[in-house]
Amino acid sequence: MKKILILIAILQGVLMSANLEAIKIDKSKVPFIFEEDKNLPIISMQLVFKNSGFLTDSKDGLVKLTEKLLNEGTKRDGSVGFARKLENRAINLSAQTGAETFVIELSSLKSEFARGVELLKELLTDPNYTEERLKKIKTQTLGELKRKESDFDYISNLNMRGMVFPNTKLAKPSLGTVDSIKDINLSDIRDYILSHIALGNAIVVMGGDINSSEASKLAISILKELPKGKSRPLPTLKAIGKNQIKELKVESKQAYIYFGSPLNIPYNSKERYLSKVASFILGSSGFGSRLMEEIRVKKGLAYSAYSRFAINRTYSYFWGYLQTKVPSKDEAIKSVKEVISKFLEKGVTQEELESAKEFLLGSEPLRNETLSQRLNRAFQEFYQDRPLGSTLKDLDKIENIKIDELNSFIKRHSEIDKLSFSVVTNK
Repeated sequence: MKKILILIAILQGVLMSANLEAIKIDKSKVPFIFEEDKNLPIISMQLVFKNSGFLTDSKDGLVKLTEKLLNEGTKRDGSVGFARKLENRAINLSAQTGAETFVIELSSLKSEFARGVELLKELLTDPNYTEERLKKIKTQTLGELKRKESDFDYISNLNMRGMVFPNTKLAKPSLGTVDSIKDINLSDIRDYILSHIALGNAIVVMGGDINSSEASKLAISILKELPKGKSRPLPTLKAIGKNQIKELKVESKQAYIYFGSPLNIPYNSKERYLSKVASFILGSSGFGSRLMEEIRVKKGLAYSAYSRFAINRTYSYFWGYLQTKVPSKDEAIKSVKEVISKFLEKGVTQEELESAKEFLLGSEPLRNETLSQRLNRAFQEFYQDRPLGSTLKDLDKIENIKIDELNSFIKRHSEIDKLSFSVVTNK
């Protein structure tokens, strides 16, 4: 353990180089997270737009269609022409979305990054607003939705979210539905971009073989192309705790089981380090976790079984998954309930705690090897209203966790026992 702590101390000295500043554009202040790293001649940048993920859909699937359209190049060059410009210089430029954020990512060799910035500005000022492109991405999306109809993992997971977060965006496919996709037009996408891909929502995350002054100048040149927009609050979604089981009958040789329940831990909780250890021991550590040991090793009910504590700005919940033989589904569900009930009642053992500490502390350097990993960590800290470097300080807290402290925390979160099970199984 002493060697691990020495390594972490060295790591802390390295990672504190990520800095948080503010870029001023007129009256707007855009957060700028930056780390200089000269190990490789590459530069990467993410434009993150908060409050702009699929939870903000005015029409189901709108944000995903917008992502697809921005990956279709500019109107002037077309999809193929714009892609050729990127490929000729080995520039990576893409858009991607999540529940809460919309991200545009740019990366390249240092020698090509300035050209990448110019291409990004072209994309922001001249998206491929053509009926031909819209028809193409709609057809692609409808094809994806069709394929999802036979993806029983996906269906069970979606149904579980609908049980835990009924009548919310989380209960619906982020891709949208057949009817909602058909109803989206170019004006909807244009309005979304003007209102959300804007200064009011922007955060710049940048790093690589470039100094802070040069990086901020390039970022400013891009930000000036954005509409001002206005920061909009995201809804807070509360999970429903209700002991229930819902089955969907299909033609299947397996039973696909997802389960979920409330988790009353806010995104900025000072006890997140405790939740990390508790989640690890219960179900997120693979072999050795309570769920895996009980359901696979002892009873042979599934190839794998796992669970997670999902803690986000807008919603938090406990969820897990296993796949088993159809005749074993009832026993598997019973076993999950028993494992979680015992976990809440008796907590963890000293041996489990020490094993979790050793793994979490020892694997920390592997989670910070690359620039992208470190920048992502710095962004997550900022996004969760924590100081940069706070994740590393949590390692000290994890090292000093006492068994009574962790078990007291576990007992206080008995809400995870109110489990909803979604089962997709054979007719």
